[in-house]
Order: sequence, then structure tokens, then C-alpha cells
Amino acid sequence: MDHQHHHNHNHKTGTGSEVVPKVSYVNGELIIELRDRHNQIPKLEVSHEKYMHLIVVSSDLEQYHHLHPQQAGEGVYKKEVHLAPNSYKAFVDIAPAELQYEVTPIEFHAGEGHHGHSESKLAADTDFVKTINGKAVELTPHTFEVNKEIAFHFDVKDEKPEAYLGALGHVVILDEAGEKYIHVHPASADKAVFQTQFDEPGLYKLWAEFKFGGQVHAYPYVIEVRNSK
Repeated sequence: MDHQHHHNHNHKTGTGSEVVPKVSYVNGELIIELRDRHNQIPKLEVSHEKYMHLIVVSSDLEQYHHLHPQQAGEGVYKKEVHLAPNSYKAFVDIAPAELQYEVTPIEFHAGEGHHGHSESKLAADTDFVKTINGKAVELTPHTFEVNKEIAFHFDVKDEKPEAYLGALGHVVILDEAGEKYIHVHPASADKAVFQTQFDEPGLYKLWAEFKFGGQVHAYPYVIEVRNSK
């Protein structure tokens, strides 16, 4: 029996995590330190083939990185990555064994000088076909309502994506403020369909990650979630 389902990615953020990550960026390397509330090192479960998924976005939600830091000591994980000078938010996606944990944004800066906190200015997409490296992906539906089970369908026009982290793809969703984090996995093994729901209207940005020819690409979409009619 698998009893690890308490790690639910669709939690509301910020209500009592028992693990508090610290994030810093020094000399081109992200450093994540994990401690629980008793200053002990938490034991992590494997989630989607990795102990840690680290989502890093710039404050304006323009830049997006999905990283897998490696353990570099007790409770310390590291990943080299080039980040342009900016303010960023890190989302440390882990499954600590037997501890409550919710993913919340952790702000940090890259580069010299003080970067004003650049708020995102999202505008909802009107074109739902995105093409990266000649691979087109279309998102349907185009309208979204709160408090309804939504199935995101990604029509991969030419070929089936390769398996990536044990699934056909991954979808990360943030609200416009970059506060709410939702990580959604496919509803089935052979279709790029992802189910979730939203409890508040507004603009959201999502990145759908698919792997073609050994390369993972994140397809960005901005959607507007409206109140139910």
C-alpha cells in the first residue's frame, strides 16, 4: 500500500508546513537547505523519479526553469544554473516523509544591485497554439471557470511526446501574483490530459513540459479563469 498520498500538490499555500526550505543563489549555483521545525533534516520520498523538483520563475513570470538539484550534503541540495540578473521565486517541490508540507514561493535575487520587484503583467492568450523548435502544441479548452474540474487537453500535432519523469508531460500553474503553485500530472498514461480546478478567478500562467527528441521544452500559456456563469 502506498500511504504517501498526503502530499497533494493542490493544497492551498501557506497553512502550516513542517519543513522550511532556504534558497540562495551564489556563484551561479542554487543552494537549497532543508530543515524541519525541530531543526532536523527531513527524509524525502521520491516523487516523479526525483527527490526534489525545483521550479524557478522570474518575478515577472517570463523566465521559467524546472530543475532537479542533487544532494550535496545532509539536507543540502545544489544545482548549477545560469540566471539572468533579476528577482526570482523558487518553488521547492518535495515530498517529506510523514511531515506536512506545502509549496510556497521563496524569493531570492540573482546578479548585482537591487532589482525592483517586477510584478507580472499577464495578458490572457488569444492564440492557443504554441510552437517550439518546430513542434506545435495546442491547448483546449480556451475558456475556464472556477470550482469546476478542468481537463487541459494538449494536442501534440505531429508526434507523441517521449516519457519525461515517468509521465507523458508535466504542467506547472502559477497565479498572476506568483503565489499559488499547482503541479499537475497527466490523467492517463497515453494522453496529454491534465486535470485540476481553480478556486479563485483571475489570470494564471501555465507551463506544459513535453519532451521531443530528447529535449524538454516548456510551452507557456496565459489563461483567464472566470467566475461560473
